[in-house]
Amino acid sequence: MNKREILDSRILPTRVLGQAIGELKSPPKLWMNASTATIYRHALDREMDEETGEYGRCELDAPRAWGFSVDVAEQWEDEVFGAKTPGTRKVALRSAMVMSAESGAFPALLRLVRMGLGGAAGSGRQFMSWVHEADFVRAVEHLIARENMDDVVNVAAPSPLPNQDFMAMLREAWGRRFGLDLSERMLEFGAVFLWTETELILKSRRVVPARLLHDGFQFAFPAWAAAARDLVDRCRNGCSRKTRTTPTGSATTEFSH
Repeated sequence: MNKREILDSRILPTRVLGQAIGELKSPPKLWMNASTATIYRHALDREMDEETGEYGRCELDAPRAWGFSVDVAEQWEDEVFGAKTPGTRKVALRSAMVMSAESGAFPALLRLVRMGLGGAAGSGRQFMSWVHEADFVRAVEHLIARENMDDVVNVAAPSPLPNQDFMAMLREAWGRRFGLDLSERMLEFGAVFLWTETELILKSRRVVPARLLHDGFQFAFPAWAAAARDLVDRCRNGCSRKTRTTPTGSATTEFSH
């Protein structure tokens, strides 16, 4: 039942949207649809880009249950690109975890660090792909403006890194030296109570944004250490609205609460 609801929540609205666009006399020039970087296989050995990345069915050292999320991603994209929408450019955003100080994965990870539980998850060798929320917004704006960009686009920072290093940098940004490692068994136990899957943290996502980089897009936060410091600073300051300078030197206004 849960799997059917997850699949339908992606497929059915996308199908309705495609049908609506196809019936318009003046259709939009661009249809940008969500997708996910989890479409790629569990990858410890090499990076996954849009041209050479291998899909999840190539996973040889990962649980078979992880194939469901890949099936969802593939069917979701098939629904977008299979829709008859002449004259409308299509882009599927294969997004990594968007790191925001306000919601999502980052506050949960920071909470673990503050509780002393921010060590490696499982082996800690699995790669984590991520993107700072400011870069996610900038990437969307870039894709809107660049009419040569269509098809699938990886929206992820260019520097995925192993979970153990990711968490170490987050602990350093917060100022905590120690973090208890979480074994796979501990994660499985917690996942039962959270009604989720350990795949979210144990699958190695080594995704890189080849198409964005080739098109000249420059990330304000290409490295996790600087991104973690920025997000931690915002949390320490109560996630208030403020203007700051990014590592590239451009001023940005941040809206939060």
